[in-house]
Amino acid sequence: MKALLLTTYKNLELADLPAPAPGPDEVLIRVAACGICGSDVHGYDGSSGRRIPPIVMGHEAAGIISVVGPSIKNFAPGDRVTFDSTVYCGACPNCIRGDINLCDNRQVLGVSCGDYRRAGAFAEFVAVPARILHRLPDNLPFAEAAMLEAVAVAIHAVNLAHLKPTGTALVVGAGTIGILTLQALRAAGCKKVFVTDVDQDRLTLAKQLGATETFLSNENLQSKILHLTNNQGVDLALECVGRTETIAAAIDATRKGGTVVLVGNVTPNVNLPLQKVVSRQIRLQGSCASSGEYPGAIELMASGAIQVKPLITAIAPLEEGASWFARLHNREPNLLKVVLTPGSFT
Repeated sequence: MKALLLTTYKNLELADLPAPAPGPDEVLIRVAACGICGSDVHGYDGSSGRRIPPIVMGHEAAGIISVVGPSIKNFAPGDRVTFDSTVYCGACPNCIRGDINLCDNRQVLGVSCGDYRRAGAFAEFVAVPARILHRLPDNLPFAEAAMLEAVAVAIHAVNLAHLKPTGTALVVGAGTIGILTLQALRAAGCKKVFVTDVDQDRLTLAKQLGATETFLSNENLQSKILHLTNNQGVDLALECVGRTETIAAAIDATRKGGTVVLVGNVTPNVNLPLQKVVSRQIRLQGSCASSGEYPGAIELMASGAIQVKPLITAIAPLEEGASWFARLHNREPNLLKVVLTPGSFT
């Protein structure tokens, strides 16, 4: 099969590799579309430490089942499917509690981190356990279905917040996850959602997709939020970047007793304004991947309540993957989601 192989950091090659053989409880999927995640870009240059070469990356994907293992009863060749990026064991204490995203034996497709190496979906075929599969409705194109992993991440973050529909929310960061989080908040009934970012074009898109107000990050965010919330601050801030300054901005904009959900993790360590958090009794909630949100994500996308098409900058063949990675790594303006297509399907 053809696969986009990270041979060394910052070097991707279209390679001929053996197609994986599915195990008894696995299926072999012919990949129709696979999105480039920001974590893949950080893996591409080695900054994350979680894409140690050689590795086939890619975990945001959809396609058609080609082969099913002998233990599989609920899926068949020809089924249109997507799959969770997390391969969970289903048997550890966290899985039994329902926290499959916190599985003690968790692996992620397209990740090589020293503890394990699991080939991903920037390839014509990928093998995955049937327990992480989800059927796709016929009206959901594969390129859009490849966004389901990101949509599920956004919904999970919103679910963790337990926000009342009458509440107010701020999304810090209008990248792919931030704009999907905005839409997940609106789908959950939140009436006022503010969005801040450093990029005006992204804020314009956020406004088109339901933001109540948008602010450039250098526009004295705290005073503007206080003005719009009766001098209280928002009930909830969802931080979708993961840097010291953006986490501080989220905390400053949140009311006493409010919640800050930490979604972004671009940097491993940040400085925390501890006294503000403690004295104002702000709840900090981490959010990791997703845990059972795929069916809801599929329903919201199929109904149009969450729109991903406006976020897709380009749909390109796998052969062009190396150039698109380079463009994303160089932070070319006006790039959000790039979806690669190893196969040609409808």
